[in-house]
Amino acid sequence: MQPDRAPPAVAQPASSNLAALRRCVALLQTCKSLPRLKQIHAHSVRRGVPLGHPGLAKHLVFALVSLPAADPMPYASAVFAQVPTPGVFSYNTMIRGYAESCCPRPALDVHHLMLAADVPPDSHTYPFLLKACAKLLSLRDGERVHCRSVKDGNDACVFVQNTLVHFYAACGAFENAHKLFERMSHRNLISWNCVINGFAINGRPNEALTLFREMVANEDGGIEPDGFTMVSLLCACAELGALALGRRSHVYLAKRGLDRNTHVGNALIDFYAKCGSIEEAYKVFDEMDERTVVSWTSLIVGLAMNGFGEESLDLFHAMERERLVPTEITLVGVLYACSHCGLVDDGFRYFNRMTREYGIVPKIEHYGCMVDLLGRAGLVEEAHSYIMNMPLEPNAVIWRTLLGACAMHKRLAIGEAIWARLVELDPGHSGDYVLLSNLHAAVGQWGIAHKLRRSMLKGGVRKMPGCSLIELGNRMHEFVMGDLSHPQSQQIYEMLEEIAMRLRLEGYMPSTTNVLADIEEEEKETALNYHSERLAIAFALLNTAPGTPIRIVKNLRVCADCHLVTKLISKIYDREIVVRDRSRFHHVRGGSCSCKDYW
Repeated sequence: MQPDRAPPAVAQPASSNLAALRRCVALLQTCKSLPRLKQIHAHSVRRGVPLGHPGLAKHLVFALVSLPAADPMPYASAVFAQVPTPGVFSYNTMIRGYAESCCPRPALDVHHLMLAADVPPDSHTYPFLLKACAKLLSLRDGERVHCRSVKDGNDACVFVQNTLVHFYAACGAFENAHKLFERMSHRNLISWNCVINGFAINGRPNEALTLFREMVANEDGGIEPDGFTMVSLLCACAELGALALGRRSHVYLAKRGLDRNTHVGNALIDFYAKCGSIEEAYKVFDEMDERTVVSWTSLIVGLAMNGFGEESLDLFHAMERERLVPTEITLVGVLYACSHCGLVDDGFRYFNRMTREYGIVPKIEHYGCMVDLLGRAGLVEEAHSYIMNMPLEPNAVIWRTLLGACAMHKRLAIGEAIWARLVELDPGHSGDYVLLSNLHAAVGQWGIAHKLRRSMLKGGVRKMPGCSLIELGNRMHEFVMGDLSHPQSQQIYEMLEEIAMRLRLEGYMPSTTNVLADIEEEEKETALNYHSERLAIAFALLNTAPGTPIRIVKNLRVCADCHLVTKLISKIYDREIVVRDRSRFHHVRGGSCSCKDYW
């Protein structure tokens, strides 16, 4: 005969045991450390409260997963396993614990056990489950949980809907997140925050800004944003380079007293750095009450992006003097600074210190920085050898970085070998076709360049069109090459003619090697003259006061000729011009660029 699973004492403890149980539960509610919690648990067992008593177990598990530090889940799992018939509260607590841990996968396993035990989930179950799926970036698992919530009738709960919006956004399915948001009958601040942040983190800043405007101008009186909203807004402003709007957000945060928050401070540093206003990023950093490693890292990376490599390295040394331990991202910023300033020896020195001094195992991003460092310095053969001897398998990004260096330094043989690798790893990437076309055009092989372009079209591979953004008059103005859609197009093209005339007087000679077409030189010059950043500069010269800085965000890398022209325009018109391209910042003043031509 099989013994009963539950000890007799579980059914109804004696009055003394009940008193001990109540005392232990009261102690658990104030417990803040794992060793102390274990002492309380041991005390309850000694006082006669059974190990698996559900009245103790649910409070014990809840106290465990609520601990501010440590990893309580192995202990919580051991306690949970002793409970004969856990209720929905205990299952939910375990799911929450795993969802908030560094290993969220078991949360899904606990849910399966819950269903197998015929314990119906409630509206508290699904937010934790979806949080686990979001951390795992598991779209399929999350979709299953979503279906189950519909089946159980819990999908109408605002808490579940908010977490669904967050989950889909975290997994990159921002269209799904927005559709769910649009169907919500009741939206609170969390709902708006989830959808705004979803667009911001998925590279859709315009949509994030549009939703923010809808939120504050809602027909029901609007919803007042909080710190989380403003961090998402700053993220969108940083992506667009919308400095004026971000500054207004900063003023709002200061009025609300939210600018003293460390997370907000870090977001402000990142925002100002990505808008090319490194002085303001430094000011935020200096005024912070508490600086974390993230604060230091944000400014180190920001300085490196803006071409201030030596200042970035000086700040890293200051961080070391503060005895703060750098993270993997910090070292990416340091190596990035070395790469964009041509500091090859320094780059290798910092790379070697990663493992030796900080115990950081280099990842593919760090190796990518080293390949970029060698390639930019013209050491293409050394970069190729470095890749071949890497302890990690090089990915398409690594090979593409080297292909860009081959195009820059006209290394055709290595470039063609890299192309063969890229065709295997990431076929159909438009950037690879463009880089190889650049390379063949640079060495005068126009027939092969044309053949590549035809195969690109035949294969349905579309080249990303270059566009430039500039903020003016509380809105973003976007330009593409040869754009005629802007209301001021006629004045812009007249301004371009004036610029071209003044450039010729300065002795400017167009560099037409980047025009990938076998056409007459005069036609190539015309094509260069209508690049998107030149349209944006002409627009800014027309619509801003003399001496006003011009700030442009470009989605592609600035070509050599536009880089030269931007320097000359800054000198002729006495303007500071800040251009953020796909690779880095170019701070241009008086005919000189911060990148020192390591772009």
